[in-house]
Amino acid sequence: MVELRSEEEQLDAVKRWWKENGMSLIAGAVLAAAGVFGWNAWQNYQQGQAEAASMRYQQLVNMTAGNELDEEQLASARKMVSELTDEHGDTLYAELALLLDARLAVQQGDLEAARTALESAADSSRRYVQSLAWLRLARIELADGNPKQAHALLDEPISDALAAQKANVRGDAFAAQGDTEAARDAWETALEVSQTKDQPLYGVQFKLDDLGAEEATQ
Repeated sequence: MVELRSEEEQLDAVKRWWKENGMSLIAGAVLAAAGVFGWNAWQNYQQGQAEAASMRYQQLVNMTAGNELDEEQLASARKMVSELTDEHGDTLYAELALLLDARLAVQQGDLEAARTALESAADSSRRYVQSLAWLRLARIELADGNPKQAHALLDEPISDALAAQKANVRGDAFAAQGDTEAARDAWETALEVSQTKDQPLYGVQFKLDDLGAEEATQ
Protein backbone atom coordinates (compact mmCIF):
# COMPACT_ATOMS: atom_id res chain seq x y z
CA MET A 1 0.00 0.00 0.00
CA VAL A 2 2.86 2.30 0.78
CA GLU A 3 4.25 1.83 -2.75
CA LEU A 4 0.82 2.39 -4.29
CA ARG A 5 0.24 5.51 -2.19
CA SER A 6 3.61 6.80 -3.29
CA GLU A 7 2.70 6.31 -6.95
CA GLU A 8 -0.66 8.01 -6.38
CA GLU A 9 1.08 10.94 -4.73
CA GLN A 10 3.51 11.19 -7.61
CA LEU A 11 0.62 11.13 -10.09
CA ASP A 12 -1.17 13.86 -8.14
CA ALA A 13 2.02 15.89 -8.08
CA VAL A 14 2.39 15.52 -11.84
CA LYS A 15 -1.23 16.59 -12.35
CA ARG A 16 -0.77 19.63 -10.14
CA TRP A 17 2.49 20.57 -11.92
CA TRP A 18 0.87 20.20 -15.33
CA LYS A 19 -2.10 22.31 -14.23
CA GLU A 20 0.26 25.04 -13.10
CA ASN A 21 2.79 24.86 -15.94
CA GLY A 22 1.22 23.01 -18.84
CA MET A 23 -0.16 26.07 -20.61
CA SER A 24 3.13 27.92 -20.41
CA LEU A 25 4.92 24.89 -21.87
CA ILE A 26 2.44 24.70 -24.75
CA ALA A 27 2.79 28.43 -25.35
CA GLY A 28 6.58 28.13 -25.30
CA ALA A 29 6.50 25.27 -27.78
CA VAL A 30 4.16 27.21 -30.06
CA LEU A 31 6.41 30.28 -29.89
CA ALA A 32 9.49 28.18 -30.58
CA ALA A 33 7.83 26.57 -33.59
CA ALA A 34 6.68 29.98 -34.81
CA GLY A 35 10.23 31.28 -34.39
CA VAL A 36 11.67 28.46 -36.49
CA PHE A 37 8.97 28.93 -39.11
CA GLY A 38 9.50 32.69 -39.09
CA TRP A 39 13.27 32.33 -39.49
CA ASN A 40 12.89 29.87 -42.36
CA ALA A 41 10.34 32.14 -44.00
CA TRP A 42 12.69 35.11 -43.62
CA GLN A 43 15.57 33.13 -45.08
CA ASN A 44 13.44 32.07 -48.03
CA TYR A 45 12.30 35.65 -48.54
CA GLN A 46 15.88 36.92 -48.48
CA GLN A 47 16.95 34.27 -50.97
CA GLY A 48 14.05 35.18 -53.21
CA GLN A 49 14.95 38.86 -53.03
CA ALA A 50 18.58 38.14 -53.90
CA GLU A 51 17.57 35.98 -56.87
CA ALA A 52 15.15 38.63 -58.14
CA ALA A 53 17.81 41.32 -57.78
CA SER A 54 20.35 39.15 -59.58
CA MET A 55 18.01 38.57 -62.51
CA ARG A 56 17.15 42.27 -62.74
CA TYR A 57 20.84 43.23 -62.64
CA GLN A 58 21.69 40.70 -65.36
CA GLN A 59 18.97 42.21 -67.54
CA LEU A 60 20.51 45.62 -66.94
CA VAL A 61 23.98 44.39 -67.87
CA ASN A 62 22.66 42.78 -71.05
CA MET A 63 20.79 45.96 -71.94
CA THR A 64 23.86 48.17 -71.58
CA ALA A 65 26.46 45.84 -73.10
CA GLY A 66 28.02 46.50 -76.48
CA ASN A 67 27.70 49.67 -78.50
CA GLU A 68 26.92 53.18 -77.28
CA LEU A 69 23.29 53.53 -76.27
CA ASP A 70 20.99 56.15 -77.73
CA GLU A 71 19.07 58.52 -75.49
CA GLU A 72 15.98 56.33 -75.33
CA GLN A 73 18.03 53.27 -74.38
CA LEU A 74 19.94 55.25 -71.76
CA ALA A 75 16.73 56.51 -70.21
CA SER A 76 15.28 53.00 -70.16
CA ALA A 77 18.41 51.56 -68.55
CA ARG A 78 18.54 54.26 -65.90
CA LYS A 79 14.86 53.68 -65.11
CA MET A 80 15.69 50.01 -64.52
CA VAL A 81 18.49 51.05 -62.16
CA SER A 82 16.01 53.15 -60.21
CA GLU A 83 13.57 50.24 -59.95
CA LEU A 84 16.31 47.86 -58.85
CA THR A 85 17.59 50.17 -56.12
CA ASP A 86 14.05 50.93 -54.92
CA GLU A 87 13.02 47.29 -54.70
CA HIS A 88 16.30 45.66 -53.72
CA GLY A 89 18.28 48.49 -52.15
CA ASP A 90 19.98 46.32 -49.52
CA THR A 91 21.57 43.92 -52.02
CA LEU A 92 24.95 43.91 -53.70
CA TYR A 93 23.21 44.06 -57.07
CA ALA A 94 21.64 47.42 -56.23
CA GLU A 95 25.07 48.81 -55.38
CA LEU A 96 26.56 47.46 -58.60
CA ALA A 97 23.65 49.01 -60.46
CA LEU A 98 24.56 52.40 -58.96
CA LEU A 99 28.08 52.03 -60.34
CA LEU A 100 26.60 51.24 -63.73
CA ASP A 101 24.18 54.14 -63.44
CA ALA A 102 27.12 56.52 -62.99
CA ARG A 103 28.58 55.32 -66.30
CA LEU A 104 25.24 55.80 -68.02
CA ALA A 105 24.95 59.31 -66.58
CA VAL A 106 28.41 60.17 -67.90
CA GLN A 107 27.32 58.99 -71.36
CA GLN A 108 24.44 61.45 -71.07
CA GLY A 109 26.88 64.19 -70.07
CA ASP A 110 25.31 64.44 -66.62
CA LEU A 111 28.31 64.52 -64.26
CA GLU A 112 26.19 65.61 -61.31
CA ALA A 113 23.93 62.56 -61.62
CA ALA A 114 27.02 60.36 -61.94
CA ARG A 115 28.47 61.93 -58.81
CA THR A 116 25.22 61.33 -56.90
CA ALA A 117 25.10 57.66 -57.92
CA LEU A 118 28.71 57.09 -56.92
CA GLU A 119 28.30 58.85 -53.58
CA SER A 120 25.42 56.48 -52.83
CA ALA A 121 27.57 53.49 -53.79
CA ALA A 122 30.38 54.81 -51.57
CA ASP A 123 28.04 54.38 -48.58
CA SER A 124 28.19 50.61 -49.10
CA SER A 125 29.42 48.38 -46.29
CA ARG A 126 31.28 46.38 -48.93
CA ARG A 127 34.87 47.60 -49.17
CA TYR A 128 35.37 46.74 -52.84
CA VAL A 129 32.21 48.56 -53.92
CA GLN A 130 33.28 51.57 -51.85
CA SER A 131 36.71 51.50 -53.47
CA LEU A 132 35.30 51.40 -56.99
CA ALA A 133 33.02 54.30 -56.13
CA TRP A 134 35.89 56.41 -54.76
CA LEU A 135 38.02 55.72 -57.83
CA ARG A 136 35.24 56.68 -60.19
CA LEU A 137 34.37 59.75 -58.16
CA ALA A 138 38.01 60.79 -58.49
CA ARG A 139 37.70 60.45 -62.28
CA ILE A 140 34.50 62.50 -62.20
CA GLU A 141 36.31 65.24 -60.29
CA LEU A 142 39.13 65.20 -62.84
CA ALA A 143 36.63 65.46 -65.68
CA ASP A 144 35.05 68.37 -63.84
CA GLY A 145 38.44 70.13 -63.45
CA ASN A 146 38.97 69.38 -59.73
CA PRO A 147 42.31 67.52 -59.39
CA LYS A 148 42.68 68.45 -55.70
CA GLN A 149 39.34 66.84 -54.90
CA ALA A 150 40.43 63.81 -56.93
CA HIS A 151 43.54 63.48 -54.75
CA ALA A 152 41.38 63.67 -51.62
CA LEU A 153 39.20 60.81 -52.86
CA LEU A 154 42.27 58.74 -53.70
CA ASP A 155 43.38 59.15 -50.07
CA GLU A 156 40.37 57.07 -48.99
CA PRO A 157 41.15 53.46 -47.91
CA ILE A 158 40.87 52.00 -51.41
CA SER A 159 41.24 48.23 -51.64
CA ASP A 160 44.71 46.90 -52.51
CA ALA A 161 43.04 44.93 -55.31
CA LEU A 162 42.64 48.29 -57.08
CA ALA A 163 46.10 49.66 -56.31
CA ALA A 164 47.15 49.85 -59.97
CA GLN A 165 44.03 51.80 -60.95
CA LYS A 166 44.49 54.09 -57.96
CA ALA A 167 48.07 54.93 -59.00
CA ASN A 168 46.92 55.48 -62.59
CA VAL A 169 44.24 57.99 -61.56
CA ARG A 170 46.73 59.62 -59.17
CA GLY A 171 49.02 60.14 -62.15
CA ASP A 172 46.16 61.72 -64.09
CA ALA A 173 45.52 64.10 -61.20
CA PHE A 174 49.17 65.15 -61.07
CA ALA A 175 49.20 65.62 -64.84
CA ALA A 176 46.11 67.84 -64.58
CA GLN A 177 48.04 69.98 -62.08
CA GLY A 178 51.01 70.24 -64.43
CA ASP A 179 53.30 68.14 -62.18
CA THR A 180 54.85 65.90 -64.83
CA GLU A 181 57.46 64.32 -62.53
CA ALA A 182 54.86 63.22 -60.00
CA ALA A 183 52.62 62.02 -62.83
CA ARG A 184 55.44 59.90 -64.27
CA ASP A 185 56.19 58.37 -60.87
CA ALA A 186 52.54 57.52 -60.30
CA TRP A 187 52.09 55.97 -63.76
CA GLU A 188 55.29 53.94 -63.41
CA THR A 189 54.00 52.70 -60.07
CA ALA A 190 50.71 51.80 -61.72
CA LEU A 191 52.52 49.74 -64.37
CA GLU A 192 54.69 47.98 -61.79
CA VAL A 193 51.72 47.10 -59.59
CA SER A 194 49.75 45.98 -62.62
CA GLN A 195 52.47 43.54 -63.59
CA THR A 196 53.45 42.25 -60.15
CA LYS A 197 49.91 41.89 -58.76
CA ASP A 198 48.19 40.87 -61.99
CA GLN A 199 45.83 43.84 -62.04
CA PRO A 200 45.06 44.51 -65.73
CA LEU A 201 45.55 48.12 -66.74
CA TYR A 202 45.43 49.72 -70.15
CA GLY A 203 46.72 52.96 -71.61
CA VAL A 204 49.32 53.82 -68.96
CA GLN A 205 52.30 53.08 -71.18
CA PHE A 206 50.85 55.42 -73.81
CA LYS A 207 50.70 58.19 -71.22
CA LEU A 208 54.34 57.62 -70.32
CA ASP A 209 55.32 57.53 -73.99
CA ASP A 210 53.44 60.77 -74.65
CA LEU A 211 55.11 62.36 -71.64
CA GLY A 212 58.52 61.37 -72.96
CA ALA A 213 57.67 62.64 -76.43
CA GLU A 214 56.59 65.99 -75.00
CA GLU A 215 59.82 66.33 -73.04
CA ALA A 216 61.88 65.42 -76.10
CA THR A 217 60.39 68.31 -78.05
CA GLN A 218 61.05 70.84 -75.30
